[in-house]
Amino acid sequence: MTDMLNQLEAIIADRKANPKEGSYTNFLLGNGRNKIAQKVGEEAVEVIVAALGQGREEQIGELSDLFYHTLVLMTELDITLDDIRTELQKRHNPKVES
Repeated sequence: MTDMLNQLEAIIADRKANPKEGSYTNFLLGNGRNKIAQKVGEEAVEVIVAALGQGREEQIGELSDLFYHTLVLMTELDITLDDIRTELQKRHNPKVES
């Protein structure tokens, strides 16, 4: 899964650097941080709804949407998966300094 997330992160970063006409990622990035954050919130709600009353396929689909939109927001905020990994490692082992 990590490899796919890294690939998706790279694709999103490439879309930001080299916009592609008709790209949904560029649509989101072009509408700015507020729109992207709103989409992350919408997807989070859809994850909750799926978790509480839908089947596994819908749950996987909604979680995938949330991961994607979160990666778009991270790109907009200039936060990388490595930044997140570092933070999680610090939380797991607080004695490790960065």
